[in-house]
Amino acid sequence: MSNNAPTLTPRGEGEKLFSEFSFPSYQEWYDAAVASLKGAPFEKKVITKTYEDIDLQPMYWQHEIKDLPHIDTMPGSAPFVRGTKADGFLINPWNICQAISCSMPEEFNKAAVHDLERGQTGLQVVLDPAVKLGQDPGQAKAEDVGAMGLSAACAGDFAKALAGVDTANIPMFVNAGATALPIASLMAAGQLVSGKFAASLAGCVGADPLGELAAKGAIPISLNAAYDSMTALLMWAKSNARHVRTIIASGSPYHDAGASATQELAFAVATAVEYIRAMQDRGVEFDVIAPKVCFSFSVGGHFFMEIAKLRAARILWTQIADAFGGNEESQKLFMFARTSAWTKTLCDPYVNMLRNTTECFAAAMGGADMIYVAPFDEVARQPNEFSRRVSRNLQIVLQEESRFTQPVDPSGGSWYVETLTNTVAEKAWGIFQEIEKAGGMAKALEQGLPQSMCVDVAEQKAKNIKKRKDVFVGTNMYANLAEKPLEVPAVDHAALQSKRAAQVEEFCKAAGNGGDMLKALEEAMKDSPAAPETMDKAVAAAQAGASLSAIFGAMEAGSGSVTPLAIHRGSEPFESLRAAMDKHVKETGERVKIFLANMGPVPQHKARADFSGGFFQPGGFEMVENTGFQTPEDCAQAFVDSGANIAIICSTDKAYPEIVPPLAKLLKEKVSDAFVLLAGKPAKDLEQSYRDAGMDDYIFMGADCYTLLLNLQKRSGLTHE
Repeated sequence: MSNNAPTLTPRGEGEKLFSEFSFPSYQEWYDAAVASLKGAPFEKKVITKTYEDIDLQPMYWQHEIKDLPHIDTMPGSAPFVRGTKADGFLINPWNICQAISCSMPEEFNKAAVHDLERGQTGLQVVLDPAVKLGQDPGQAKAEDVGAMGLSAACAGDFAKALAGVDTANIPMFVNAGATALPIASLMAAGQLVSGKFAASLAGCVGADPLGELAAKGAIPISLNAAYDSMTALLMWAKSNARHVRTIIASGSPYHDAGASATQELAFAVATAVEYIRAMQDRGVEFDVIAPKVCFSFSVGGHFFMEIAKLRAARILWTQIADAFGGNEESQKLFMFARTSAWTKTLCDPYVNMLRNTTECFAAAMGGADMIYVAPFDEVARQPNEFSRRVSRNLQIVLQEESRFTQPVDPSGGSWYVETLTNTVAEKAWGIFQEIEKAGGMAKALEQGLPQSMCVDVAEQKAKNIKKRKDVFVGTNMYANLAEKPLEVPAVDHAALQSKRAAQVEEFCKAAGNGGDMLKALEEAMKDSPAAPETMDKAVAAAQAGASLSAIFGAMEAGSGSVTPLAIHRGSEPFESLRAAMDKHVKETGERVKIFLANMGPVPQHKARADFSGGFFQPGGFEMVENTGFQTPEDCAQAFVDSGANIAIICSTDKAYPEIVPPLAKLLKEKVSDAFVLLAGKPAKDLEQSYRDAGMDDYIFMGADCYTLLLNLQKRSGLTHE
């Protein structure tokens, strides 16, 4: 060590770090910030307005949190903003509940056993569309059988799918759609077929009829029947499957329709309240209902907003449970969280891994009890072993390498997060009250209120995506035209349907097709549909060979409909541009070209040329590059030689008044159908003269990129499906 090394003197007790520096007041900081903006408006430059109508401040202060009602609470105590357990994830980490979406029960089982042996601690069972509609494989549309989910229509299917899985200790998450009673009865009967106890299940096998109604516009049974079956299953599980939750209140359908974080939270809470009232109308006490409720949320890309949303969810549920007279246990919210489907892209799909990382990070920080990280290729195809492994390992890394299991409530105490949590809770509560004024969630959906709210925010998001204010890396920004699309295995839907229909028919026939047990179930559905004995009869019928459609058929058919949510992904508009260009390339062998009319030496045009390439490549256009031209004549001749009929003039604002008029005119003269653009927004006093010379349009930061690219594609003869 050098003899000149500084001497480190310990700080005295109570002495502050960097005490030699003065502590600035907010006003001092504000004055300095305003001065640095040199006349630009502080509110527009420094304060960020979110889709939740929340103003994010550039700095948060300690005094802003001192009066927050939850600020002095501890983990494991009401309002549970810091988690429902005093020890958080220190002893029992969140459940790594990855999904298996294989179509065939045998394939599902192989994948499930494989993944559970490699760090996965829970099992999400994704059901195909036919199952959620209550249809046996032979009755359904061929394309619905096994589509991105398990085809399971009899007890034998679940016996195969869950063979070798310790269902008593591996919690599952199954969103059964409008009603969970048929699926739960098949799963319980499948346990009996396998020689296990019918109730040896854990996790959540739940129904979300309002979520399904909002997403699809209709459900296969009436809401009354859905609530009856919800009650029957809940009361059966209370005595027979104590570790199974049977009600799901999901915000994901609204999230996937473009809703804000506060809307998603409010709609999920309003859904839960609707279910509680329906159960109470059927004689069930709140403290019996609450432990069977599982909230489900999607976690998007706004990191701190999503953390605040999950923390705020516990505040709202505590408030609601208290209003219903619930005890302390009933006030503890249980949460399943999944990474967002809305944020994922088909283009440059490996970027989805990065999106998943921040979203899972937020879910863990927010205190979710079960987390599902969607495989990066879920948008394009049925996830394979590699993509499932990456998603599974992401959670394992966060738990075991990054130590996200400690401390308890890692974001707690942050002036920003605490303030944002409270604000999100207040905003969501206001939306919840609007739903209540409309008569509750069911009536609000009939009136189209949640749908219209989602549309309002989705349109704002779409506008910003088209202008690239909201960025999807690899899709509307930094597009990679050399990428190879993911391989999507071909599926013989007819063959799959035929095979599955034969398997179900074989099991049901051998077991007796339900026999007298099915008749007993049908009678129970008429006489006492909400009684737990109805679930007992459904299990007995399933064990005796009743199929999914037979059990569904015993329930009251659906009636009525609502306007479905416009579920989509944010990147879809730009993906449609890429798809149209890919189709054009397949048909013609080449991309539509855009000629870079670079004027002057490289330093003069490079910045605008690079910006132009980034602007047009999301539409799949090929840029014809060069090192620049000294005269309009040379540039125009190169334009002719390129074979392109679209040109973008690139240089500096200072050079444009001299360059643009003669060059635009010459480009039009040389190529009769030329479309001439300018890189940069011209001054108002120059724009008309540029247009008179032949300039058709211009691009700039904040321009509507999507609309311009769409118009250029249509002008070039590309078709859009």
